[in-house]
Amino acid sequence: MDKFDEAFDALLDDSWGDPAGAVTAGLEKVWRTAAEQGWCGLGRAGAARALLRAARSLGRRACPLPLADTYVAATVLAGKPRLVAAIEAGGIRPVVVGDEAGFHTVEAARAATHVLRLGEAAAVLARVVSREERPGVAVPAWSRVTCDEGDPVVRVPLTAQARERAHSLLRLFLAARALAAAEHTHELALEHARTRHQFGRPIGSFGAVQQRTASAHIDVTAAAHLVAEAVRRLEDDEPWELSAELAVAHAQETVAGVQLAAHHTFGAVGFFEEHPAPWLFRRAHADLARIGSFPGAPVSDRLLAGQPLPPLDRDLVAIEFRAELRALFAELDAAGHAVQPFVDDPRVVRALADRGCYGLTWPPEQGGKGAGAATQAALMEEVGYGRIASYVALNAVMFLGNAILEHGTPEQQARHLPVIREGRLKFCLGYSEPETGSDLASLRTRAVRDGGEWVINGQKTWTTRANASEWIWLATRTHPDASLRHKGLTVFLLPLDTPGITLQEHRSLAGEVSCSVFLDDVRVPDSARVGGVDDGWRVITTALAGERVSMGAVTGSLHRQLDDLLAVLRAEPALAGAPGSAHRARLTALAARLQGARLLVRAAVEAAAAGSGSRLEAPMAGVLGGELAEELGETALRILGPQAALAPGTDGAHAGGAFSHGLLISLKYVIGGGTNDVLRGVIARTLGLPR
Repeated sequence: MDKFDEAFDALLDDSWGDPAGAVTAGLEKVWRTAAEQGWCGLGRAGAARALLRAARSLGRRACPLPLADTYVAATVLAGKPRLVAAIEAGGIRPVVVGDEAGFHTVEAARAATHVLRLGEAAAVLARVVSREERPGVAVPAWSRVTCDEGDPVVRVPLTAQARERAHSLLRLFLAARALAAAEHTHELALEHARTRHQFGRPIGSFGAVQQRTASAHIDVTAAAHLVAEAVRRLEDDEPWELSAELAVAHAQETVAGVQLAAHHTFGAVGFFEEHPAPWLFRRAHADLARIGSFPGAPVSDRLLAGQPLPPLDRDLVAIEFRAELRALFAELDAAGHAVQPFVDDPRVVRALADRGCYGLTWPPEQGGKGAGAATQAALMEEVGYGRIASYVALNAVMFLGNAILEHGTPEQQARHLPVIREGRLKFCLGYSEPETGSDLASLRTRAVRDGGEWVINGQKTWTTRANASEWIWLATRTHPDASLRHKGLTVFLLPLDTPGITLQEHRSLAGEVSCSVFLDDVRVPDSARVGGVDDGWRVITTALAGERVSMGAVTGSLHRQLDDLLAVLRAEPALAGAPGSAHRARLTALAARLQGARLLVRAAVEAAAAGSGSRLEAPMAGVLGGELAEELGETALRILGPQAALAPGTDGAHAGGAFSHGLLISLKYVIGGGTNDVLRGVIARTLGLPR
């Protein structure tokens, strides 16, 4: 597809130019050139991927070439080969309208020769008789068009399904083009933030700019993944309409905000028409406005009718493994019972251990199965979705096992890996401190070498499950120069019953117990050290990489909450309101954001497996998933009322109390593993914004 992108970009460079070409360039010239190059023949070829890549190039240049219209026309008129050939050659240049109202806001009418109206039972291709431009947000302006439908060029039958598919494709194209316009504005704003100085500093160093920019980047990235997934399913001849509507819904929810964020960063620079931003602003909003001209069944209506969110698996091994897990959980009668999975179920742990699930991706010589990252991700998602009580055992693999495998000594591997594979290692993470939360490199707990031992003093806090753990994975500072930050850390794995360790329990909002861990002259042998002295940051980074995959359990649990909410609404449909209600609109937005979060998690897993470290994908998935958790819990209470706020085990609680628990634990997701504000800062700096 790279050659297609290059060729199409060259076409637009020659015949349209930059976004300001919306004023001066002739759309008819672009259309004729596109026909000469064969771009109007994408419909007959079924080249949906090329069409949506073209939409991206068009959006970035604010060019409203209606390639989706030629694509749909060729599809609808497939039984009329001469007409299709004329469309491909540019002799017939059709624009598509969905109903009578569509004739009043026709895009690209100045260059069009015909209108294709998609009626409820027939598609009618008619010549344009007159055009009346109607200035407004769109440039070139929309037009009111009249056609000679009394003497149409052709009228062909149109099934409801064919009309719906055509509308879905047109909506997806408009959403993709609007997204591309906003994405390009966002990129220009990023560059502006790197170079523009105010108050003696680059504006990109200001926290507000970084937070805003990171949020916009999360939105455009999730939206791009949603569009790509819809196109993939379309080209692979899989059910694609719901995926397309999820992408459209996400774009409708986020594109305007991305555009606004960029303009906020530009300030006055982006308000004047010498800059590309005003033209991209017009294009994004014009395309968003026209999406409604091609109505389709909203996401919420589809979900309430029983259609599930589309699966994301592409790996056949992972698909088969997921099916095996579901059968196992059904056999154990384990799914759905542990709304509060703070304690592992020994039956489940044993069953998963027997099947080699703890250490799936480890090499066989270390007792693993050598499985791929997609299989591990499927395990985490199914455990999260099913609320399977194997939280501690799986996290031992993800947070400790992989790090010991890479950095541990042969003795440490021989001692700990078999216990982890059996699901028996009960541990807690000794990272956070009273003055050091998300800024792990600033930790103060000191470890000082004394012969063959280390003496550790300090305090850890918010240490989840320390009260029920046997081991603590402890990050310490071993170099006395704290300014070295990352370069002076060392990791130890030591028993919690070591003399000098005391605990103070704290109960969280969600009922989970965390502890303050006090370390007073705690002596541990050097054999407890994992990795090199002062090289603990590499060990910690390896351990944190496991969190990228474990995020699948979070989005899996959110997916389950959404399905639980839908199940209640199917049983009590009046609670959801009528089609078009505010509650249904909120469900649509939630489902689109959830699917976007799931795709970001998958991208993070794939990036980590490829060795790129998922420096962007993982924190983006963390931010989106964490905030979605609170939004989903709050939405359940708003729609279902007080019964959704009842605790697990309370008579009458909806979904066994899952919604109240989900809301209470949601705050953990925007704090644990680094607060969302910190993660946005990481994203911003990865994008090149200065500290």
